Amino acid sequence: MIRVVLADDQTLVRAGFRSILSGEDDIEVVGEAADGEQAVALAHEQRPHVVLMDIRMPGTDGLEATRRITTDPRLAAVRVVILTTFDMDDHVYGALRAGASGFLVKDTEPMELLHGVRVVARGDALIAPAVTRRLISEFANRRKQPSPSPRLNALTEREREVMGLVGSGLSNDEIAARLVLSPATSKTHVSRIMTKLGVRDRAQLVILAYESGMITPGWMT
Repeated sequence: MIRVVLADDQTLVRAGFRSILSGEDDIEVVGEAADGEQAVALAHEQRPHVVLMDIRMPGTDGLEATRRITTDPRLAAVRVVILTTFDMDDHVYGALRAGASGFLVKDTEPMELLHGVRVVARGDALIAPAVTRRLISEFANRRKQPSPSPRLNALTEREREVMGLVGSGLSNDEIAARLVLSPATSKTHVSRIMTKLGVRDRAQLVILAYESGMITPGWMT
């Protein structure tokens, strides 16, 4: 059973999401929060698989709450998905950098919401939609000139190649086909890279690929 916490300051928004999620046999809403402080407290209390986190809330906002959750070793298994009204938002990019596993716009279709929750609950990043990669590309390019991260020195040449393909938006299966590897080997490479670099999931790998200059904005048509 996938355990979900809803964090949004609007009661009607929470009620709408709860209605959609609670209709599924494999998903259970275990708590609701009206601000970031409550969201962090519920993450500790309920240890959900996924927190659906509004980025803009009074008091402790979603960005700070995300940072608190993703940097707490006790909550290493908790994944955060950002809820936002505007997808091309610097705050959303900041949340991804802080450790969120992806984001959904609030008017997303119910099936996309359910898919997103399941994807993140199984440990993957919700980074398949082109808009997510475009957001990372745009704001990574705005923030600073790319500079190689010393952390990348820990990677082998093959791992650098795989990381670049992750940054380009390829799935494990697509990477395997590109490099003539088995899907299992591709997945192992990605997992080893995340361990070496100390990142939670593919979203952080993509951000690091852009900010280190491994991938340059404009690759996507």
